[in-house]
Amino acid sequence: MAAALSCRNIVSSCFASTAAVAGSDGMELSCIEASFPKGVSFSSSSVKSCFWGDKQRLSPHRRTSRICPASKLRSPPRARTVGARAAMLQAAPLPMRSRELKNSTPVEEIQKLRLITALKTPYLPDGRCDLEAFDNLVHMQIENGAEGLIVGGTTGEGQLMTWDEHVMLIAHTVNCFGDRIKVVGNTGSNCTSEALRATEQGFAVGMHASLQINPYYGKTSLDGLRMHFKSIIPMGPTIIYNVPGRTSQDVPPVVIEELALLPNFAGVKECTGNARIKHYTDKGLTIWSGNDDEAHDARWEHGARGVISVLSNLVPGLVRSMLYDGPNSELAAKLLPLAKWLFVEPNPIGINTALAMLGLIRPVFRLPYTPLGLEKREEFMRIVEAIGIEHFVGVKDVRLLQDDDFLVVARY
Repeated sequence: MAAALSCRNIVSSCFASTAAVAGSDGMELSCIEASFPKGVSFSSSSVKSCFWGDKQRLSPHRRTSRICPASKLRSPPRARTVGARAAMLQAAPLPMRSRELKNSTPVEEIQKLRLITALKTPYLPDGRCDLEAFDNLVHMQIENGAEGLIVGGTTGEGQLMTWDEHVMLIAHTVNCFGDRIKVVGNTGSNCTSEALRATEQGFAVGMHASLQINPYYGKTSLDGLRMHFKSIIPMGPTIIYNVPGRTSQDVPPVVIEELALLPNFAGVKECTGNARIKHYTDKGLTIWSGNDDEAHDARWEHGARGVISVLSNLVPGLVRSMLYDGPNSELAAKLLPLAKWLFVEPNPIGINTALAMLGLIRPVFRLPYTPLGLEKREEFMRIVEAIGIEHFVGVKDVRLLQDDDFLVVARY
């Protein structure tokens, strides 16, 4: 019985790879012969018995098929047992990368970026992406000194997009603005297979770098974290995104420091605080603060390269000054109430509400996000006045929207 099973395994493997079936009386045996380990002998009758016996079970209604007698199926000629090494092996998957991409970028260029804006994605009334408003937001970022954009990140609500929308928005940004600003596509996922596919597509359409989150909800082990990131980083420049407040799992230094040895490792968007940032920068790693309220100190006291910012959606010029013009605790204090206000509810609720009140996007929300309440909207009016409306992008006025001014879309 073991010999018969072994024979069937080999023949099935050969059949799957070559489909070498002859007409009525025989079958090509050369492919099967090649599948046996060196020194293993067999007869055509034994192979036919095993092969056509399997076909009979797979196709019970083919009564006219030429098959071996049932007696031969029950007692096939004895054959030498073949080990598992005879089975067909799947080739190791290779990354879909190209070094000839129009916008391919050396890791060192990504590491030079200081102000990267996590860009908001605006919507049309039916919930589709509003590309005209999106383009306007990008223009204002470029004009006010942002050097990079996160497209489809948490702020850009990539979590509410289909992958088709996600990759389309990355491609659109690259095609329209890729020669003026670096495009970092958020192509991470808690499913490694999805992250691989999205990252392949993102680099294929020309994004300059990818942002990769660690697996959330279905958390994994430290070995799983290592293998997840190591399977993706070879595709191109990669920023690791560590935000335990959202993923419920920290990516600890022992993992980051191992990943930092990989050629395409660009750095980390670190949200656990400035003590962790200092730990990394002392070791020479490139780190961006993920917290607007800590970005000034992260930059000037803890060695961060810069910030991946939500705040810069509104006041990119001031955020750039805070990062480039030397320590300025007065400016940092001036911006702190706005930074706190943006996160009074989970991001991107605050930034969506603010941009709508500034008239830069339609007041459309994709559920499960809903606008901040009237009291918080009134507070935003006071914050804008304190900072100065002239510092906010693209507007000369801010309007207090009422509840019925907002449109909340459930199906999109």
